[in-house]
Amino acid sequence: MLRIAIDGPAGSGKSTIAKILAKKYGLLYIDTGAMYRFAAYLMLTTNRNLNELVDLLEEKDITFEYKNGEQYLVVKNDDILYLKDELRSIEVTSIVSKVASNKDIRNALTKKQKKIASKNNVVMDGRDIGTVVIPDAEFKFFLNATLNERAKRRYKDFVEKGVKITFDEVLEDIKKRDEMDVKREVAPLKKADDAIEIDTTGLTIEDVVSIIDKIISKAIKQ
Repeated sequence: MLRIAIDGPAGSGKSTIAKILAKKYGLLYIDTGAMYRFAAYLMLTTNRNLNELVDLLEEKDITFEYKNGEQYLVVKNDDILYLKDELRSIEVTSIVSKVASNKDIRNALTKKQKKIASKNNVVMDGRDIGTVVIPDAEFKFFLNATLNERAKRRYKDFVEKGVKITFDEVLEDIKKRDEMDVKREVAPLKKADDAIEIDTTGLTIEDVVSIIDKIISKAIKQ
């Protein structure tokens, strides 16, 4: 099997890199961050508390599909929901770290992620992929960048989507998310001992993909 785990803090380029690698190697891309964002979205739209949210999440059939070249998180139950931009709203972003730090919610979504990885060749990105979800992944990478660089990237994304927010607000949000992700008791953001760390500060997406591709290609040829 070919499973690639990509971890790192917010704004380090994980999702963009993972999507490119998925296409390049013909892998199923699993955006685990979107799954936690869906949990936060569900909490906001159903007015459930964290405990009630766990049972609701476990009932949901979550997968990912492409439509018109864009990837959507798809929920297949009584109705089929295709979610993308809704999961990146300011409201969802403001509570996703709190939701993701809940032990029972993490356990529920980790089970779903492990099940997908056991049946498919995948590339997954998140905070605990190489340490918890697929610790036996064939390749593990930990992407990082300076706080200022990551805030610039996230701010640029918001501006392009027409979201009214200041750079300082984005910077402060990432600071808080970093702190919560690193200090949470359950599956904190942590580099796996055998993961290859790449500092993406000042690098283009193409640069990072090239670095990872060379590592994978060399290993596969050996």
